[in-house]
Amino acid sequence: MSRTEISEFGEFGLIHHLTKNIELQNVSSIIGVGDDAAVIDHFGKQTAITTDLLIEGVHFDLMYTPLRHLGYKSVVVNLSDIYAMNAIPTQITMSIATSNRFSVEALDEFYEGVYAACEKYGVDLIGGDTAASQKGFIISVTALGEVNPDKIVRRSTAGIGDLICCSGDLGASYLGLLFLEREKKIYLESPGVQPDLEQESYVIGRLLKPEARKDIVEFFEEKQIIPTSMMDISDGLSSELLHICKASECGCVIYEEKIPVSEETRKAAYKFEIDPTACALSGGEDYELLFTLRQEDYEKITLQEKISVIGYITEAGKGETIITKAGNAHPITAQGWNAFKNKI
Repeated sequence: MSRTEISEFGEFGLIHHLTKNIELQNVSSIIGVGDDAAVIDHFGKQTAITTDLLIEGVHFDLMYTPLRHLGYKSVVVNLSDIYAMNAIPTQITMSIATSNRFSVEALDEFYEGVYAACEKYGVDLIGGDTAASQKGFIISVTALGEVNPDKIVRRSTAGIGDLICCSGDLGASYLGLLFLEREKKIYLESPGVQPDLEQESYVIGRLLKPEARKDIVEFFEEKQIIPTSMMDISDGLSSELLHICKASECGCVIYEEKIPVSEETRKAAYKFEIDPTACALSGGEDYELLFTLRQEDYEKITLQEKISVIGYITEAGKGETIITKAGNAHPITAQGWNAFKNKI
């Protein structure tokens, strides 16, 4: 494949090249790329806005992360935050900073992933920025969504007796990271050794190409459910649950046996001789939804296989507790990613 230097395009030429095929999908997108600012109109609905920063060497490693997957994931992780507000994402802006070790063709591959995510989730790319980076690849995405004022869901509104629920299964992404880091170490020590990760496609896929839970928010709409609180699971179940309890000034009880962990995740955890529950509690990057429901909504979710009830909300004075499979009670502690304490 031929290589085109970014310098051949210049900043504005590169922007035009990367955005020339945009087709707006939402009527709320009035003006997209091409002017000093985009214009959106949500016609009486309220706008949810979130921003995420992804930095090479901190949030991703290009030794084992394909650029197309990275583009896809950089969009999805932001959309997940919009869904966590019970909102529907409609637009994103995408800003990147890169060094001259990246070619135009490499950025084309990254944007293929961006556009694939936008198409799947019905989101418009309406702007952004490009800049030079002295070292590494930096990505900043802002996502916007729309929501009716009476359907906004926050972290701070869980009530005593509410059911604690989560979507999907947990812990797989962390194990995918462990496999890829292990193979990276082996490769650096013995470049001739080829990795064999075919048996671990599920957990690796959950890391490299996560999906936002659009289907769960659509299910809420269909069943006329409004969670009492909600957030997405990016730093591990325990960390997010403690966030909800702190914001809502309450406590909780969850049951280890109720935490959803896939069979693929269990097998992968045993290969590393670690507890699958620990991966679910502290692993992170699952991008599932953690939410609370009124008990009267329980009947509406009993046939939904993608939702697990894992516990309930208690008074603040009772603390945050997990009941193990052996019946023992332990305080829930957050051991997930801490951006300013974890060593890089």
